[in-house]
Amino acid sequence: MSMPKLTGSANRFGGRLSASFRNSSPLAEALARDIEECSDDDVDQTAVEDGLVGSHDQHYGSLSNTMYRRPSGVAYGASRPVFDHRSPDEPAMTPQEHKQSRHAERSLLRDNHILPPKRQHRGQGLVARIYRRLFSTKVSADEDHITDPNAPHRIQDETAPLLHGRGGDTTPTDSDSEDVEQQWVDAVASGRIRTTWQRETKTVVTYCIPLITTFALQYSINVASIFAVGRIGKMELGAVSLANMSNAITCLAPFQGLATSLDTLCAQAYGSGHKHLVGLQCQRMALFLLSLSGPVILIWCFSEQILVRLVPEAETARLASMYLKVCIASIPGVILFECGKRFTQAQGLFRATTYVLLIAAPFNIFINWLLVWKLEYGFIGAPIAVAITENLLPILLFLYIRFVDGRQCWGGMSRRAFSNWGVMIKLALPGMIMIEAEWLAFEFMTLFASRFGSEYLAAQSVLGTLTSISYQIPFPMSIAASTRVANLIGAGLVDAAKITAKVTFWLAASISIFNFFVFVLFRYQLPLLFTNDKEVIGLVAQVMPAVAIMQVFDGLSAGAHGLLRGIGKQAIGGPINLIAYYLVSLPLSIGLAFGLGWRLEGLWIGVTAGLLIVTVIEYLYLWKTDWSSAVDEAANRNATG
Repeated sequence: MSMPKLTGSANRFGGRLSASFRNSSPLAEALARDIEECSDDDVDQTAVEDGLVGSHDQHYGSLSNTMYRRPSGVAYGASRPVFDHRSPDEPAMTPQEHKQSRHAERSLLRDNHILPPKRQHRGQGLVARIYRRLFSTKVSADEDHITDPNAPHRIQDETAPLLHGRGGDTTPTDSDSEDVEQQWVDAVASGRIRTTWQRETKTVVTYCIPLITTFALQYSINVASIFAVGRIGKMELGAVSLANMSNAITCLAPFQGLATSLDTLCAQAYGSGHKHLVGLQCQRMALFLLSLSGPVILIWCFSEQILVRLVPEAETARLASMYLKVCIASIPGVILFECGKRFTQAQGLFRATTYVLLIAAPFNIFINWLLVWKLEYGFIGAPIAVAITENLLPILLFLYIRFVDGRQCWGGMSRRAFSNWGVMIKLALPGMIMIEAEWLAFEFMTLFASRFGSEYLAAQSVLGTLTSISYQIPFPMSIAASTRVANLIGAGLVDAAKITAKVTFWLAASISIFNFFVFVLFRYQLPLLFTNDKEVIGLVAQVMPAVAIMQVFDGLSAGAHGLLRGIGKQAIGGPINLIAYYLVSLPLSIGLAFGLGWRLEGLWIGVTAGLLIVTVIEYLYLWKTDWSSAVDEAANRNATG
């Protein structure tokens, strides 16, 4: 579709922009203005029929506490956030998410013997009995609550079809879904829903495996350049680390932080029934971020003059500046992909990003090898590969939307994208400030390491990359745990949520201990993945025990973050993290590294101390908090919409 001709003066645009800041209820009024400009014909009738808007949606919400939350952490992409931010406004559920909710409810009803099992267990041998004893997700018969005889409950028998279809047909129908929904409500109300650690372990692991894949694929796009350049020399390895730090602080963190407002705006637009408003919100954010790219480009153009004042070696600053100047070409791709991710996620199309990355990540590895080594472009080949890949991502996502799914929310380019920015900016700024503050806490370590020389900067690059790679397991696990706990809390199942919390702790502890032993046992081998420089390898191996201890608290704190998000207490975790990093980690790292001369070891010991404090405080809070109040708060949020 062609873009309509823009009309109106700058004064009119400025008036609309300023007016959008003056609303008493910003989000609701901004959405109302957009809807008011839409004709009734624009309402997606499919959304109405599927229960996304109107009376059916209200009926759904009043009848059942749903067992589905979308894993919002996927939006983070390649970042290594200290704390994941969830929008306070729950997104509207898509038809696919309704199905997932029903599937989760059926599973728990079967586990509690309220619905018959999918299949009967024929084998009664010793192995079968041991397997069911250890791994069965079903609640033991002696743990079941006695069924209330007055509760409306349909008696099931062993031969009855699962969903009471006609004859032997077990295909779910609308009446079947309503029947399951009613049984779910009755079972929750009578307290007959229990869970097991086996069920929660299976659920959390099932949730987190695709998330680990997605996070690992997208992080590989950033880390591939470090692998490609590391073997050229320690100066080049350090320069890539310095350039990535500058990129993160000045571009990735601000843009990803600002784009978090789309998590709320797109979800509310989708839930309104005017699906094309999702595309309109993404257009606004893309234009807003493009308008901010000017200062970023200016900083990168003069980055050598800035970096040479921050690092002692001029050659490192020159190489890092060269890297950033080439990466200017990647900025449009970064912006469009961030907005595109939110566009698909608002529709529940989380696999879209994974499919795109399954193509882009291997291509990125290939193009790095081709440019840096095969065609012998050397150092400059790495940023060229980054720029190509970053621009490929939105192209692939566009092709998915155009030819697979998601196109229904695109209404074409509109001049309305230049108006009603105020609410978007007000929602975006807090997310940007928090994410920027969190990134700075880690990226400062790169800057401090550069003060000790190129070999220390190269070693810090290796250590930082290794810890980020290892974080791609506990962080997705925390998102999965957050999703599951939020589901159970939303359904009013406090005891089940506590079991999930215990499972999450032990999973986090297991992952942390695994990472600890990997870092300790392979401290001389892991650096070889990046460099052959013996001095750098020696420095990495020397610091690795401290980093291994940090892995323990890094993984445990990730689990705590997820649990806090799950019970709706993310407002507690954010300040705890920032205080621990800026008032404990940062001063301690500086004191140990520069005051006592411990250098890299001092930097990482400081970070470990901060993570230790965060871990202890957050788990104490989780232990002491009243989880029943989280159920009441979730119910109040649902009641107020």
